[in-house]
Amino acid sequence: MPIREQAKPNNAPLGLCLLAAQLKNYGAKVNILDLNSFRIKDKIATERKLENGRVLLAEEAERYPEWEPTLESTRESEEKLFRKEEELRRADRITCPSQFVLDSIPLEIRQKTPCQISPFGSPPSEPVNVESFPKSDTHKLLFVGSMSQRKGLADLFEAMKLLKREPISLSILGQPSMPMEFYRKQFAEFEYFPPCSNQKVRKIMKVHDALVLPSIVEGRALVQQEALSCGLPIIVTPNAGGVDLEEEGKTGHIVPIRSPEKIAQAIRAMIENKNRKEEIQKLCQKKAEQYSWASYAENIIDFNLSNSAQGFVLPDP
Repeated sequence: MPIREQAKPNNAPLGLCLLAAQLKNYGAKVNILDLNSFRIKDKIATERKLENGRVLLAEEAERYPEWEPTLESTRESEEKLFRKEEELRRADRITCPSQFVLDSIPLEIRQKTPCQISPFGSPPSEPVNVESFPKSDTHKLLFVGSMSQRKGLADLFEAMKLLKREPISLSILGQPSMPMEFYRKQFAEFEYFPPCSNQKVRKIMKVHDALVLPSIVEGRALVQQEALSCGLPIIVTPNAGGVDLEEEGKTGHIVPIRSPEKIAQAIRAMIENKNRKEEIQKLCQKKAEQYSWASYAENIIDFNLSNSAQGFVLPDP
């Protein structure tokens, strides 16, 4: 079956498993290591957020000591870090979902091992009926993800404090790392949604105006493309792994990490553009549609079937 018909997973791990199966049709002995979740599967590639991410999170523990318990990665053992590094060194080829992940790989490994970037695919866009939503002067912001400073939640709270006179609201959808009282103490004025099905996540997205994800360390947050496919512009950092998704003033804004002021500035810019909501929704969905799981699969398969990379030449099937 052609890869564009078969490789239609809705998440990266499943996608890699399908890719491994396809490559085995060519007689290739394939072993893929997933360092993001640290599960070893029948895979072909690896992604890494090792030392660079660890340093960033250690710095976050100093910036916001009270948030340190939410930074689980700062407590990874040296043995685990060594194992991740060793798996990278043994890889024949490395595929990353974003430039941020690629930049996190040690230079000496990148110089010796063929690497490529293959962005994840987007879910299908769905029609957004603006007229069916309740009219409101409030600009509704949404944060989706684990409630930790790895995702930049503390910085978002600080940005919200800077915007207390603006007509905005904040909703948070995700898994708490601490008791809810901790978050309410940091910033009380948000609506909370517990983790739920993807169908419900998309339903929640459609009644909001923008996604805000000021991540400190990320591979490529799929929620960015989910939001775009629902017509939501995004405010994200380069470390969220989606710089290529942003068209300034159209599909959203890129802000620096650790900058509540810039987050607030981007939110204000979106408020000023609220009269362009329908136009921006269409631009966001058009951007999401540029990324398919079929292309993700084809990029990786072509990369692994080519003869250009050292030590990894596959025979014809």
